[in-house]
Order: sequence, then structure tokens, then C-alpha cells
Amino acid sequence: MTALKNMPISFPGLFGDWEFNPDPIAIHIGHGIYWYGIILALGMLAGLLLCMKQAKRFGLTEDNVLDMVLWAVPSCILGSRIYYVIFYLDLYKNADGSLNWGKVVAIWDGGLAIYGTVIVGFLVAFIYTRVKKLKLGAMTDLCVMGLILGQCIGRWANFINREAFGGLTDLPWRMRLWTSATQYIEVHPTFFYESLWNLVGLLLMLFVVTKGRRFDGENTWFYFLWYGLGRSWVEGLRTDSLYLFDWTFMGEPIRVSQALSMVMVVVAAGMLFYNLAGKKHSAEDLLVNQVARAKLAAEADASLTMPAEEENAECPEGVPAEQAEADLADHQEETDNGDTH
Repeated sequence: MTALKNMPISFPGLFGDWEFNPDPIAIHIGHGIYWYGIILALGMLAGLLLCMKQAKRFGLTEDNVLDMVLWAVPSCILGSRIYYVIFYLDLYKNADGSLNWGKVVAIWDGGLAIYGTVIVGFLVAFIYTRVKKLKLGAMTDLCVMGLILGQCIGRWANFINREAFGGLTDLPWRMRLWTSATQYIEVHPTFFYESLWNLVGLLLMLFVVTKGRRFDGENTWFYFLWYGLGRSWVEGLRTDSLYLFDWTFMGEPIRVSQALSMVMVVVAAGMLFYNLAGKKHSAEDLLVNQVARAKLAAEADASLTMPAEEENAECPEGVPAEQAEADLADHQEETDNGDTH
């Protein structure tokens, strides 16, 4: 099912006849500046600001975050688009079977896949941490917080584009979309389900998981577990899923995102169980604590050398401290004798 992008959106079970009809194009200049791109950019910016604010909790700096973003953002957009095009290849072909490159690069029309972002993003993080000699787990623990916030905001781009919705429903919060001038469908607002699920996951990471972290990488595995669970559920409701070629399971086509989500859940649950129940971790191994100890050691060294430096600074250049003290005593004695005359 495809909804018309120039027809109103409504929630009749919640707001009656009230309708909302956003224009997908925010600014009509040239080919237009689309809300889709604006909302995605806002999601990226919010994720970046959150990561910069939270960096110290993971032993990282704002510069680390900015350096990473310079490489990650363009790479992730490219990876997200390539992933989507691969699984929807027929949409980007001409009649003769050749690729329509104009459609391939038109990301403003929609067509980005989050799993492409995740795969490329973690590859960039791996390379960056190796080059900068940082702990991969600490970096990804921070990055997934920005990522899930970006996903939470980015899903509203699907709302503006009237896409990524679910199957038919009569639930009170059903969303009405128009498929023609005279026909409409009432469907699950799956964009909202996923946005809300991601918001809850972010709050858990901010106020629960990060506070009790026992090893670098814990936030990362929690993200995979949480997002995988939510995406497995939401993907089952959607009608525009990417399918794994012509493969089937129990007579049903295999949804790519659902299959990946289930794999993520199993692997993440196993890694969390192994690290939290089967392996002992020391708080000293966390990068944030290593950085704190190094800072304290540097401050201690500085405090030990400071008195000697100050003492030498008070003496004339080239004069030993003992000689300077003796000269000062003689001068004081002469002054006292002069006062008695």
C-alpha cells in the first residue's frame, strides 16, 4: 500500500475530524528542501549534542566525538542508502534493466535503512578507535546513545512522508491515510511505535544502564537487545518491509529487518549474560576510570614538583638556595643594627 503524500493525515479515533496535511517540501527553492532531510539532520544534530554532553561519562572528549562524526555521518548516509537500494533494487531500474542513478541518489524522496547506518557506523568506529588508540567499547557505548536519539527523531520524517506505516487496524490510535482522492486506509502508526520505543530505550541508557556499567560495551549490547526487540515487533506490523530475496520460512516471506533483529537479540542477550553473569569485571578496566586515574597521577606529580620550582624561582639565577638564605640573614642583621644607632 502506498499513501498519497499530498493528502491529509488524521487520527479519527483520537481527534475526530481534525486533519493534518504537511507538505513534504519545507522550502520551495529549486528542487525543494524536504522535511525528510531537515528532520534527519535535526536527529543527527541532537545525537551529536547528546554525545558531546555525555562524553566524559565514558572517558572520552568532545574532540573525540567531533572527529568521529566527521567520518561517520557521510559514511552512514551512504551505507544506509546502499543497503536500501540493494533490497529494493527493482525500484531503481529503468525499463531496460539498467540502474536509474537519478533515483538512486534521490534520498530526499525517502529510502534509508537504519541497519545500513548501524553496520557502517560500527565499522567507522572500529577504524577510528584503532587509529586513535581508544577502547572500542567505550566509544560505541557513547555513540549508541546518540544513535537511538537520532532514530527517535528521524522516524517523524516517515510521518511527514506518509511511509513506514503498518497494517490495517481499528485501534483508537489508528492513523488514516489516503491512497486516492476517494479511498483511505486506517493503519498502525508504526513510525510512532518505534519512536516511542527508542525514547524509552534512551532513558534507560541515560539513567539506569550507564550508571551501573560494569564493562565497556555494556551500553552497546543493551542497545542491540532493546532495539532488536522493538524492531522485531514493529517490523511484523509494517506493510513495506524489505524481504530477503525469495526466501520463506513456514510459507511466509522472510523480512530482512525482522531476521536481523532476531539475530541481534540472541547475540546481544548472550553477550550480556556472559559479561554480567559469567565473567568478572573490574571497575578499574572502564576507560572512564583509567582516564580519571591518569589525571590524578598527573596532578599528583605536578603538586610534588611545584614547591621546588617555586623555591628556585625566588632565588637569583645561578645562586644556590642555601647561599641566598644566608645572604638574606646577613642583610636582616645589618638592617637591625642600623636601626639601633
